[in-house]
Amino acid sequence: MRLVLLILACGPFFYYLLCFYSVVGYFRALRKAPKPTGFAMPAASILKPVRGVDREAYENFASYCRLSYPEYELIFAVADLNDPAIPVIEQLQRDYPDRQVRLVTGVERLGKNNKVNNLCRLVKEAKYDLLVMTDSDVRVEEDYLQQVAAAFSDTSVGAVTTFYRCNGGGTLAADLHMLAMCTDSVPSALVARNLEGKIQFAFGWTMATTKKHLAEIGGWEAMADYHSDDFELGNRIARAGHRVELMREPVWVIFSRETMKDFFSHELRWSIGLRNVRPTAYFGMIFTHGLPWALLAAVVARSAGWNSVAAAYLASYLILRIGLVWTTAIWGMGDKVVGTKLWLVPLRDAVNFCVWLAAFFSDKIKWRGLEYRVKKRLLIPIVDGEPEN
Repeated sequence: MRLVLLILACGPFFYYLLCFYSVVGYFRALRKAPKPTGFAMPAASILKPVRGVDREAYENFASYCRLSYPEYELIFAVADLNDPAIPVIEQLQRDYPDRQVRLVTGVERLGKNNKVNNLCRLVKEAKYDLLVMTDSDVRVEEDYLQQVAAAFSDTSVGAVTTFYRCNGGGTLAADLHMLAMCTDSVPSALVARNLEGKIQFAFGWTMATTKKHLAEIGGWEAMADYHSDDFELGNRIARAGHRVELMREPVWVIFSRETMKDFFSHELRWSIGLRNVRPTAYFGMIFTHGLPWALLAAVVARSAGWNSVAAAYLASYLILRIGLVWTTAIWGMGDKVVGTKLWLVPLRDAVNFCVWLAAFFSDKIKWRGLEYRVKKRLLIPIVDGEPEN
């Protein structure tokens, strides 16, 4: 029995090695590939569904007004007429009168997902065929739209997404949150890309597609009741036979000084959503959690008097795990902020494992101040503590 447990405990180490292979292979190929030139730059509509005010919201929004791109528009959608984001957007319109910046209010409620309701309206308002959708806490560089357009120069591409670098934070909770991109999102996405031969999802910090491709999958209206809008968009476009491509450069996400309560709420929401969209893969994640397996192996080995084996498991976990995060964050992404937080990786992994377990016993999430249950990928609003019928 001890031998079986020690063998199983090697599972995460093999996963980490696969992550190393995928991360190094992707970024090495990216650096060798010449930057695309001579591609078309069609007019684009940047769509921003907004609820509330994120940290440094004005600067986040203003970065889209400084893009070096021939023709584009920036459209915001806010459902609540009293939303505090409205004065920020109006200030943006005054400060950048030469840009096409529009604000849409009074969004119709088509489904349970308020963000998707906003996106439905934004697509109707968009003048251009190329649609670029980003979260409100995302900040971009001047060549952002050029990178999106370059990815679409391949006619097999139906959607474009990207990774992100971190900015902001300032609390332990925010630091743990920032680590997620390089502990989980980038490695797991690139492993999936290698194993499945393609990416079959998108990330909310950039979801770009065209009106033609969006209409092909039923528009946002077909996803108005679903929890994971980014997964749904990328997955449906991939299933329609189109590629989901990554941009060459990541965007920036500006993290707030969140509390531990906010952090756990966000992590649980993400995990419950993932369990609903990919239940088999979610269960299989047991073999991606290296910390609990290393600790279990150390206890089992010590109980047999194999102290050197116990030490080897713990050392292997630390070397592989921190080495993977360093490779992803510093060498691959150039994320110097995350690079200063490597000492928090074991704590982040401990939290990940606890949240992963908790998601099996809950379907309740809190999202932008609203409470829902998630059932079979669908959102069910909770009113007065009970789900709507």
